[in-house]
Amino acid sequence: MPHARPGVRAAPRRDGPRFGRLGRTRAAGVFPLMWRSFRVRPCTAGPDRIHFPLRIAPPVSSQPPLKTRERLSEVRYEIRGELARRARELEAQGRSLIKLNIGNPGAFGFRAPAHLQRAIADHIADTDPYTHQQGLPAAREAVAAHYARRGTPGAAADAVFLGNGVSELIDLALRALLNPGDEVLLPSPDYPLWSAATILNDGRPVYYRCRAEDGFLPDPDEIASLVSSRTRAIVLINPNNPTGASYPKPLLERIVAIAAKHRLLLLADEIYDHILYDDHTFQPLAPLAGDVPCLSLGGLSKVHRACGWRVGWGVLSGDPARTGDFRHALDLLGALRLCANVPGQFAIEAALGGEDTITPLTAPGGRLYETRRALIDSCAASPHLRLAAPAGALYGFPQVVGEAAQGFDDHRFALEMLEHEDVLIVPGSSFNVPDRHFFRVTLLPDADTLREVFTRIDRVLARSAQRAAATAPAAV
Repeated sequence: MPHARPGVRAAPRRDGPRFGRLGRTRAAGVFPLMWRSFRVRPCTAGPDRIHFPLRIAPPVSSQPPLKTRERLSEVRYEIRGELARRARELEAQGRSLIKLNIGNPGAFGFRAPAHLQRAIADHIADTDPYTHQQGLPAAREAVAAHYARRGTPGAAADAVFLGNGVSELIDLALRALLNPGDEVLLPSPDYPLWSAATILNDGRPVYYRCRAEDGFLPDPDEIASLVSSRTRAIVLINPNNPTGASYPKPLLERIVAIAAKHRLLLLADEIYDHILYDDHTFQPLAPLAGDVPCLSLGGLSKVHRACGWRVGWGVLSGDPARTGDFRHALDLLGALRLCANVPGQFAIEAALGGEDTITPLTAPGGRLYETRRALIDSCAASPHLRLAAPAGALYGFPQVVGEAAQGFDDHRFALEMLEHEDVLIVPGSSFNVPDRHFFRVTLLPDADTLREVFTRIDRVLARSAQRAAATAPAAV
């Protein structure tokens, strides 16, 4: 079906994701995959020609393959997908790669703060048993106190759910909420786990656009226009992954009003809440939501550089009469998986009540700040790139422009960067944007490394621009 005309809402499909005013379409970055054993064919490429090595060859067997869930064909997670597998093959061949595909601080030399490590070490003898499905009482009290200081209404330990990272809590929250065919409003671009968890819990992603020309901020009027009788929730990722946008208070207030009008759940992914640059600030959603049901998600992975500990939390706020059933559903699902990682829970109180260790990294002169400045300067110096400077989080989301953008394909570009320049990046369409002119890099390497990466990026884009110029029709 062709795209809907501007201002006309396309008839929705009941069996797949859709974009707002882009009509009925499969979400960019959510493509059918063949989930079976595979091998990667050798890559043959040159500076003017590149062939994908990623076709999946079926195994040889006299028996039919084991069937898997059909909806997995709609899910893609390129952050750890085919390009990452190809990168491991190249490393096995002895190639040295710069891998900018994952926001994993420990892989770039960062350490979790010492006082968090001590908190776990001091309690390691207490970590053998299961704990309550919602988490250790003292840890939940610490989370509740932290959110009460932010102004979250009704913040209390019994409204706190500890999980194996925010990733697990995203899945549990959507599993607790959705019935088949229910819709979730997601940002485009999004963090692709939100799309995947919606699909795998039998929901349908409906995307509201966050456009580069608007600083990657959403339009509340578009969000309101996308609400249907099947809409159950609005997801906000703030500060945003992959764009780095930080949402201002007036914008959030308008989105809260939409949720209040249509009786929707607000899902606030705030894992990057204290990673901010220059004079940018973070506005938590729950204090603005008031009685509107809101699940605020945070954790130790990013601000406290402890990804491998898998410690996340969700704080449920809003009118108890409306949130009671959802709270009980979360409790049931938490009980079914017994409990979250216990050793890491002992670090929560130290993290939320201890020394601020992230601001020195994001302030001028700090490592994250200087790498972000290298990103901004590199994009400004390139004739092929445009950047909405990230206000927060750990990523940049540059856009390819000019002659290099003619015939540009983000996956082909990412593969060429990997095969010829030894750099692993993530194609922008992996984050569910319909425009294939973006890519994501992390800000975790040092500034000099990122400058070198963009020297290589510019080299590849210059070749693309030359090819485009060579094939352009002559002026008459």
